[in-house]
Amino acid sequence: MVKSEIRFSIALDENKVPEAISWSATDAGPGIHFAKAMNIALWDREQAGTMKIDLWTKDMPVEDMKRFCVDNMGSMAENIVTATGDKQMAEMMKDLCKRLSEYLNEQEGQGQ
Repeated sequence: MVKSEIRFSIALDENKVPEAISWSATDAGPGIHFAKAMNIALWDREQAGTMKIDLWTKDMPVEDMKRFCVDNMGSMAENIVTATGDKQMAEMMKDLCKRLSEYLNEQEGQGQ
């Protein structure tokens, strides 16, 4: 069996608010990579439920955070098709992402 490891390192300020997020992975080549936000969701088979870690740095721009959330939903739509074959559910999710992207584009156009 081949194994791969992903490691996250979170630098916190005195109030335990993330200041920096870095990660490395055996399949991502050498070196450390940096991020301003992360979402990790795991299906706990014993509890039959989702465990989540959502973190973002205090310098993550609000508009980028909104885009990050929409991008995550779009990725989940792709995952639904790959994992379950449910194209209808994926299309419903994609439609929501499209509407949210349009909303964000309108907000940006209005200078909000």
